[in-house]
Amino acid sequence: MTTAPGLTAAAFADGLAEMRGIVGSEWVFDQPADLNTYRDFYSVLWGEPEEKLASAAIAPANLEEVQSVVRAANARRIPLYPISTGRNLGYGGAAPVLSGSVVLDLKRMNRVLDVNESDCSCLVEPGVSYFDMYRHLRETGSKLWLDVPDPGWGSMVGNALDSGGGYTAAPYRGHFEAQCGIEAVLASGEVLRTGMGALPGAETWQQYRMGIGPCLDGLFRQSSLGVVTKMGFWLFPQPEAYLSASVDVMRFEDLDELVTLLNELEYGNIFNGMPGVSSPVLSQQNPIAMAMIPEPEEMNRMVEQSGLPAWRASFSFYGPEKVIRAQWEYVQSRFAHFPGVRFNEASFTRLPLSADDMERIQKPRFGIPALDIFSVGSRGYGNFNPSDGHIWFSAVIPRSGRGIVEANRVMRRECARLGLDLFMFAPAVTCWTRSFVLFAAVPVYKDPARNRHLREAVTEIIGICAQHGWGEYRCPPAFMDSVMDAYSFNGHILRRVNEAIKDALDPNGILSAGRYGVWPAHLREGRGA
Repeated sequence: MTTAPGLTAAAFADGLAEMRGIVGSEWVFDQPADLNTYRDFYSVLWGEPEEKLASAAIAPANLEEVQSVVRAANARRIPLYPISTGRNLGYGGAAPVLSGSVVLDLKRMNRVLDVNESDCSCLVEPGVSYFDMYRHLRETGSKLWLDVPDPGWGSMVGNALDSGGGYTAAPYRGHFEAQCGIEAVLASGEVLRTGMGALPGAETWQQYRMGIGPCLDGLFRQSSLGVVTKMGFWLFPQPEAYLSASVDVMRFEDLDELVTLLNELEYGNIFNGMPGVSSPVLSQQNPIAMAMIPEPEEMNRMVEQSGLPAWRASFSFYGPEKVIRAQWEYVQSRFAHFPGVRFNEASFTRLPLSADDMERIQKPRFGIPALDIFSVGSRGYGNFNPSDGHIWFSAVIPRSGRGIVEANRVMRRECARLGLDLFMFAPAVTCWTRSFVLFAAVPVYKDPARNRHLREAVTEIIGICAQHGWGEYRCPPAFMDSVMDAYSFNGHILRRVNEAIKDALDPNGILSAGRYGVWPAHLREGRGA
């Protein structure tokens, strides 16, 4: 069994015994077969001494049990690692960042506590998955939509806390931005409610996030400061219709203005669905991944030979049919001056969905959870298959034509130089407004030599991206320290402030030690730049 640094066997056994009394013996897991569930099956440290492994797992059923477990752990300095459902594949799964931690598994806390139709909001526990919530909305006849990520089997709370994103309208696609009201258990066992939840009897906890004074919700995003036991979300009222369309331009040099106009139109609310930018001519072999962007003359020659567009901007509209058709007409007028421009209406759907609609739509665009994303990895894209999984490399880049070209060229060139296989989505993802995220899936193997090379290469890529001003917004545990090192402004003050808050709220350092590069005081020596 892997035990945490500095924790005696007696203290661990005593703490586990108390936790059994709190949650019941059947909800304490400390046998190898059980703990195998809490491994990261996409780990880049698989089978190595440094692999992140849990010493035990505890599954409380309610807030009071969470409080009691946290108090028992704090009294003995037993490190806990809270998870919602543990399905964060590619970013660490259910495994703790600090080996030897006890995983605090919140899967049993799976109640939908409230759905407010008039205020378009809900309140859920961390074990509620997107499938659970979708089922609840359907069974109750709700007219509200979720915004869902790929895949939809994870926790609403867990996905939001790790800044996940989805596909529908702009106010809902960034899942942490769409949360309103958090309940969290601190390391002391005390319960904090953010925003209006701090007002006893408040009737607006899921309506007004700020409350009074500093807004504390951000303390719990990707953090190690509390165990989130409830979270509110804003939901999307079902629109009358959905329209998807695209604008094709035929020259390399059109990209800058294409993206500038797309940004202006989204920021001005002319369209509200998730946009996209792609290159049909560069994606001939693979429709969702793009090759290295060539020089302008070469790309224009490819366009002339193939007849395929150089660039495509995709637009989605939700709302009344008359409104969204007028919006699409206006979008076309703004792009009409591009030489050779082509306009394409891809689909129009009246809501609610019919049975036939369900067979043809991309479900996440309609707030419907699915697992279709897993088919991407089974199609043999790239030359790295079969692999044993993947990790995600997710760098935030400028939302501009120059940003697309430079990031594509740098990543393709440097990964080829380092012998790092990757499947890079084309060319950036726009779940979050005002930025692009360059998503790349990097294959992993249950092979120490290959994974050692992968770790070295990814660490170097993190540094190269930082030199260009690009930082990851999310990463697997093996790279959290390296990514936090890259956020180095003013002598790493971001990390130092995080550490100061950690020391104040969790002086024994028991919660999520090391998460996103923030370590408790007794484990900091020798870490970080």
